[in-house]
Amino acid sequence: MKAAIMHGVHEPLTIEQVEIDEPGDREILVRTSASGVCHSDLHYIEDLMPMRTPAILGHEAAGVVEAVGARVTYVQPGDHVIACGSAFCGECQECLTGHPNRCIDKPFRTLDDPPRITLNGERVHNSVSNIASFAEWMLLSERGVVKVRDDMPLDVASLVGCGVITGVGAVLNAAQVKPGSRVAVFGVGGVGLSAVQGAYISGASQIIAVDLLESKLGTAREFGATHGVNASEEDPVAAVRRLSGGGVDYSFEAIGNANVALQCVQSLGLGGLATIIGVVPANQTIALGGRALAGEKSIRATTMGSNKFRVDMPKLIELYMQGRLKLDEMITRRGELEEVNAMFEAMNQGEVARQVIVFE
Repeated sequence: MKAAIMHGVHEPLTIEQVEIDEPGDREILVRTSASGVCHSDLHYIEDLMPMRTPAILGHEAAGVVEAVGARVTYVQPGDHVIACGSAFCGECQECLTGHPNRCIDKPFRTLDDPPRITLNGERVHNSVSNIASFAEWMLLSERGVVKVRDDMPLDVASLVGCGVITGVGAVLNAAQVKPGSRVAVFGVGGVGLSAVQGAYISGASQIIAVDLLESKLGTAREFGATHGVNASEEDPVAAVRRLSGGGVDYSFEAIGNANVALQCVQSLGLGGLATIIGVVPANQTIALGGRALAGEKSIRATTMGSNKFRVDMPKLIELYMQGRLKLDEMITRRGELEEVNAMFEAMNQGEVARQVIVFE
């Protein structure tokens, strides 16, 4: 099959032919229909997160089941599915206490198992999501997918697998924003726009979008933001505090930057909660002062929107089908696998909300 291969950091991905294994007992073979291009994949290329090579990136995907292992019961060939990095075992303490997104025994092949994908006989690695969707086929655990209705467009459905569930889930699941609240979202790319929509769905009375690009602030208003702050022109903390009358109840960092995370905390009012959605690189420090959380303020992180994805994603699909969740409008660009490097460059330039690689 054709795949985009990462051979090293700061190098363009190359399109090559690789071999994929047959499904194990509880694995499924999925024909990739579409894959979103996510900012966390760029972190691997830029050496901000570790990655063995050669590797196939990509983790925001949807497709059609083609084959299933002998003990698979959840799906069958022909089912439409969304892949999710929050695969769960269903048996560990985190799963059994209602936190499957924090599963500590994910049902993935290890380095001691036969490789899922090989390149000229050599094991091909992937990110912690264990999805590898920059390829024509995906070999996944059955507990790493959710079935979706057949009339849901799969290019749009792919976004739900990471960016949308992460942003909306951060608001509804992690922070549990209350109706009438004041909210600020720092960074309104794909994840940030999803957080804006989550705040809108939750009934927030004020939604302040913060970004460096005026064009993105305009888009955020179309998704439900009531105010926009251009952080390239004014101090975002001062602006948010002024607009909210002393600080917001909830703030969200949707970039993956320690300085922006600090701004989220500084923008809070009394009793406010800052939620870090973005993947902050390990070499960055959120430099909170000793009194930064005075006034019963708090800060927390969320992983993949603190999701229960087999429950949450179908609900998001229904909101989309009812016209209450905007997904088509998030897609700035569609393209073929061969355009993946250009897509990363556009992402780096801040030109896009979400880009989708379409395989069919």
